[in-house]
This record gives sequence, structure tokens and C-alpha cells, in this order.
Amino acid sequence: MKIQNSKFKIQNFLPVTRYSSLVTVLLVTCYLSLVTDAAAMHISEGILPMNWAAVWFAVAVPFVWYGMKRLGELSKIDLSFKPLAGLMAAIVFVISLMPIPVPTAGTCSHPGGTAIPAILLGPSITVLITGVALLVQALFFAHGGLSTWGADVVSMGVTGAFAGIAVFKVLRKMRAGLALSAFFAGLVSDWAIYFTTSVELASGIMGDEPFLPLFTKILIAFVPTQLPLGIVEGAMTAGMVKLIFKRRSDLLVKFGVIKAEEAAL
Repeated sequence: MKIQNSKFKIQNFLPVTRYSSLVTVLLVTCYLSLVTDAAAMHISEGILPMNWAAVWFAVAVPFVWYGMKRLGELSKIDLSFKPLAGLMAAIVFVISLMPIPVPTAGTCSHPGGTAIPAILLGPSITVLITGVALLVQALFFAHGGLSTWGADVVSMGVTGAFAGIAVFKVLRKMRAGLALSAFFAGLVSDWAIYFTTSVELASGIMGDEPFLPLFTKILIAFVPTQLPLGIVEGAMTAGMVKLIFKRRSDLLVKFGVIKAEEAAL
């Protein structure tokens, strides 16, 4: 990610935050009006045995630590970076607060929302803000769990962010359009999250059963909900990136998403 060392004022991205904040409020309103009972999402508390929960914690913590380190470094270069990261954290928090139960898998489907910040801020920062969003959800909304926080960070933050940005960059190098690249980034990010979740669930609950058949069953259980949700998340990601391009293309240049000559077209 390229950030120029210039005096970029925070108010320069306020037009974008107004639109994003409006979307966030609408999503929260819809969620609160539709959901009556708390249903655990992500991987529910108590689903994973403690040894596997500890393994995923050990994998997640270094990524979160590095995200904190990068946030500190980038915030020293640009004072607007922390507020923008906070906005992205709010978007991830709200988007992933829409559970669709998958009873046979012991968890819920939902959009991940991590492709958008991965494109704008980079995958390391995305892992950090995802970890914060998941922690708040576990503590105050009974979604996910504290023991499964590490597993949820790995699936939603690490896999979702890195898969999304990888697809986006590959397609951009192949000269694909901005919206098309963002769409497939959101789509693949969403599906990658649930592929990883299936791995985590199968490895944690298989007992004496073979891993592969159980993994396949869990993965198939996600298909009816996650197949369309991935398409929806791709459309959301493309829409957000396209909106920023139309309103403040200089932000995309600033964060290295597009080149200056592309913004001038």
C-alpha cells in the first residue's frame, strides 16, 4: 500500500464517510428490526475443544499484532488513517451482524465485509479491525465466542482479507475493470471465509471420524446460504469501491488502489 507523505486533511474524505455512515445506519436498523433472539454466529462458543481453540488463537495473534504495528506506523504518516480504519471497522461490524442459521454446521452464514477494507487499507489492517469487531460482537451481542475468537479471526480476518486482496490485485494486473475486480474480490473473500470455517469446524469436532468426509459435509451445508451471499457481498464490494471512485477517486490513488492517470479518466 502506498501512502504519500502529504498534508492530507481529514475533512477530505468526509463526503465518502457520509455515504458510508448512512449505509451503516440503515443496515443496523434493518438488523435490529428483523432479529428478535440472539443467535450465535461465526463459530459458536463451546463448539471447538480448547486445544483447537488455542491453536487458532496462536495463529491469529501474530496477525493482529502486526496489524496494530502497521496501524501505528501508517497513522504517523497520515493523521486521517485511524479515522478511516475506524469507519471500516464499523462497516465490517455491521455487515457481519446479519446471521443466517446453518443448523447442520453448528454456526451461521453471514457476509464477511472484509474485502472492502482489504482493498482500501490492506489485509494487515483488515485483520486488526476484524478482530476488534469480532471481540465486541462476542462480548456484547452473544455472537461468536471468546474461546473461538482466534478461529473466527483466522477465517474472517486472515483468510477473507488476504484472499480478497489477492484476487483484486491479480485481476487488476490482468487489466480487469475496477468494479469487476472488486466484485470478484468480495465474492472470493466470502467463499474463502466459509471454506476456512469448514476446515476449523471439521478439525475441531471430528473426533475419531475421518477429516475429509466431515469437512465435505460441513462445506456442502453452507452452500445454500453462502453461494448467494457471496454474490451479494461481491456486489456490495464493487458498489462501495465504485462509489469512492466516483466521489473521491483521489483517495484510491492515495492508498495505492488505482494509478493517478486512471483517476483522471
